[in-house]
Amino acid sequence: MLMAKDTEVSIEGKNVKLTNLNKLMWPEGLTKAHLLQYYTDIAPYLLPFIEGRPLVMKRYPNGIQGKFFYQKECPSYAPEWVKIQPISHSEKTINYIVCEDVATLVWLANQGCIEVHALLSNKNNLECPDLSIIDLDPGDEATFFDVLKVSKVVRQALEQLGLKGFPKTSGASGIHIFVPIEPIYNFKEVTKAMGFIAKLVTQAYPERATIERTLGKRAKDKVYVDYLQNTRGKSMAWTYSLRPLSGAPVSTPLIWEEIEKLDIIPEQFNINSIFNRLKLFGELHREMFTLKQSLRRILEMTN
Repeated sequence: MLMAKDTEVSIEGKNVKLTNLNKLMWPEGLTKAHLLQYYTDIAPYLLPFIEGRPLVMKRYPNGIQGKFFYQKECPSYAPEWVKIQPISHSEKTINYIVCEDVATLVWLANQGCIEVHALLSNKNNLECPDLSIIDLDPGDEATFFDVLKVSKVVRQALEQLGLKGFPKTSGASGIHIFVPIEPIYNFKEVTKAMGFIAKLVTQAYPERATIERTLGKRAKDKVYVDYLQNTRGKSMAWTYSLRPLSGAPVSTPLIWEEIEKLDIIPEQFNINSIFNRLKLFGELHREMFTLKQSLRRILEMTN
């Protein structure tokens, strides 16, 4: 598909120009052609997760060893068929890209967008997220084994509150746990509810879990239970996003039974292995698309 340096392809009736296909994106020899091929092939699995969600591009024009930047505003040179969603912020209105087809996803990848970041709310209800998240981020002296153990405590806390969480590898050293919710709460309420859960986790497992925000005060051997990712405007690497790390790891859905075994190695989920996993297990987080859970009980407990 992608042997020439530059080419133009038609995807679902839309013409997409692909450029610099031989450019090295990962030092192991993975090129921009590999990046484009990945997002073409993963599209049937990734698109349902980002449908209707404003995106933030994390672009690496010269590969992961070069400089990167985040881009929220849709560039003026984008094809007319790229959908946008204006969102007002305190100082200005930003036109975010909304990716709902393969052509747009491939166009994004051609911009050097290795990581696909998405917002927690949908374009149809921007001020009330339908997803919340607990982001487990290990300190420099904490291990992924510690992250797995803290994840188990998060699961217990969620279950005690009548909630179901959906864990995925961050693609780096952490784990993200999505909690689908009814889109009736504003970001402050969602952050408050997730903060309540985070505090329960740190109280139950103070040896390894912390909610200390300040890096200088945070113990390096603990896992940061980050609930502030639920703040309006925040985004993170989404499900099936590639990450700009050695081996091209992929942010991959997990089931709790895998976490309970404490034997996951995040590097095992990468650009080369992800499709075998999908062939074996299919989409593990399909229920996320329809599950809408209430935060009323938690919010009542925090008042």
